[in-house]
Amino acid sequence: MREPIYIVIAEDLKKMINSGELEPGDSICSENMLSEQYNVSRMTVRKSLTLLSSEGYIYSVPGKGNYVSVPNQDKYILYFNEMKSIEGSVDETKLLDVNVIKPTMETMYNMKAFENKRLILVRRLMYIDTKPVAYDLKYIPYYRGMPVVEKEINYATFPELVAQKKSLFAIRKELKIKAQRASKDVVDNLRINDGDPIMAIEQKLLDDEDKIVGWGTTYFLSDYFQLQAISSL
Repeated sequence: MREPIYIVIAEDLKKMINSGELEPGDSICSENMLSEQYNVSRMTVRKSLTLLSSEGYIYSVPGKGNYVSVPNQDKYILYFNEMKSIEGSVDETKLLDVNVIKPTMETMYNMKAFENKRLILVRRLMYIDTKPVAYDLKYIPYYRGMPVVEKEINYATFPELVAQKKSLFAIRKELKIKAQRASKDVVDNLRINDGDPIMAIEQKLLDDEDKIVGWGTTYFLSDYFQLQAISSL
C-alpha cells in the first residue's frame, strides 16, 4: 500500500535534514516550488509542512517561509516501566496485599484526595534469583463496586492499574527520580540495612482533565536500577 503523498514529501525533507543537506536555519523550498516539484496542490504541501513542524524539524516565520529548526539536545524522551527498569530479568513479582484504606495526610496532599475519599493501596515486591530488588507502592482512587482482581494487578504497569476507569491514551505520567536513604518499611521489605541508599521513582498519573488518578513510588536497589533516555528534536 502506497503512503499518502504528503507523508512522502515530509519524509523526503526529513532525509535532507538528517543527512545535513539542509542545515539548521536553512530555508525550506516554498509551497509553490514543492507543489510544482511533486505535482500536488498547495494544500497537500501545507499538510506535509505542518507534520514536519509538529515533529520539531522546521519552524515557520510569517511572511517569510519555513526554516530548519536547531535540534534541542537538552530534550529527552525518557522510557520508564517499573517492570522493565531493573538491571536483569525479573523472575517473580509478588503481590503483598491490596487494601482499601483511608487517605493519610501524605496521600491527601499528593493525590488531592479528600479525607472521606477512600483509596486502594497496592504493595508488590520484585525478585531476581529469589532476592527482592524493588518494592512498589501504588495508590488509586477507590470507586464503589470497583473490582480488585489480584491476578491482573500482579504484573500490571501503573497506567494499566487505572485503565478500568480511564483509557491508557488519556493518561499522562509525571516522574520524580531521587536517591535517598531507605526507610524502615523499605528496609524490612528489601532486606537491606537501615539507611542504605536506594533509588526512588515517584509516579503521578493524570487524566486528560489533569485530574490525579494515581500516585505511588517504586524503591529500587541501586545496583539493579536503570533508565533509558533518547534525545529528541
